[in-house]
Amino acid sequence: MTISAEPIIYGLIFIGVLVLVEGLYLTVFGRSISLNNRVNRRLEMLDKTGNREEVMEKLRKEMQQHLKARKIPLYSILSAKAQKAAIAFTPNQLMMLMVGVSVLAFLGLTIGTETAIPVRIAASIGMGVGGIFTWINMKANKRMGMLEEQLPDAIELMVRSLRVGHPFSAAIGIVATEVSDPLATEFGIIADEAAYGRDMGEALKDMAERLDMQDLRFLAVAVTIQQQSGGNLAEILAGLAKVIRSRFRLFRRVKAITAEAKWSGKFLSGFPILALILIQVIKPDYYDEAMLHPYFIPATLIVGGFLVLNLIVMRALVDIKV
Repeated sequence: MTISAEPIIYGLIFIGVLVLVEGLYLTVFGRSISLNNRVNRRLEMLDKTGNREEVMEKLRKEMQQHLKARKIPLYSILSAKAQKAAIAFTPNQLMMLMVGVSVLAFLGLTIGTETAIPVRIAASIGMGVGGIFTWINMKANKRMGMLEEQLPDAIELMVRSLRVGHPFSAAIGIVATEVSDPLATEFGIIADEAAYGRDMGEALKDMAERLDMQDLRFLAVAVTIQQQSGGNLAEILAGLAKVIRSRFRLFRRVKAITAEAKWSGKFLSGFPILALILIQVIKPDYYDEAMLHPYFIPATLIVGGFLVLNLIVMRALVDIKV
């Protein structure tokens, strides 16, 4: 029995791509940009430079650069996720990174495997682009989850600040200094923009659209309506915080209820692929005769299409909007 190590090498190279990109990111921009570090990045930058306007412009540029690059071919699939993840790499740097890790992946496949050159080229490009997309997607999901979890506490902090007599701009500033990242830096930019004359409701609306968060849209609408028609903003925000917490609890319940169906869909789609890899590792020549059949390639494409369709259908069935 001959055991092939090539599938393991492919997997290790892909994992190595993710680790390399994360390492470069932390090396270039420092530990403070990592979500594992709960330091308020804006305050840290202010402490180093002391220039509020310079820090605001730098952070705004980081947060808006990916949306402006949506027209770049192929980069549009990454721009929305990169925007939500607040990736400090510029679009050009990310594309250069894709090329660099693809070259490194090709070298690794050349050294560790004996597959044909076209297969190595296709696999290395897939690892370069797919690795960067996977890395960005992981950071975006983590950051958005933290923002959604922090928002109710931040609104309640604003409510307490308003009830003791502070203006709304001061309440935003308190959130920017008292809570941790990522929400602190987002609200810090709003506080800085308001200090330089921008309308608070407009700034909140832009942040909600940039992050594509429904709860932030509620906050922006509540603030805008209060500015135009008056009313007790503290009571409005207190009610909004309760609504957001209720939605969050309901979302968690729905997520728990649909978890089994989601993992069933992933397992049903992933098991044939895992079985194929295992067979290739244990007995590489198992499909040699089947590959000579004229219907082998069409049947493979049909099965692959059904696996993808299974994921799409299962995802659609359990994608319940809360």
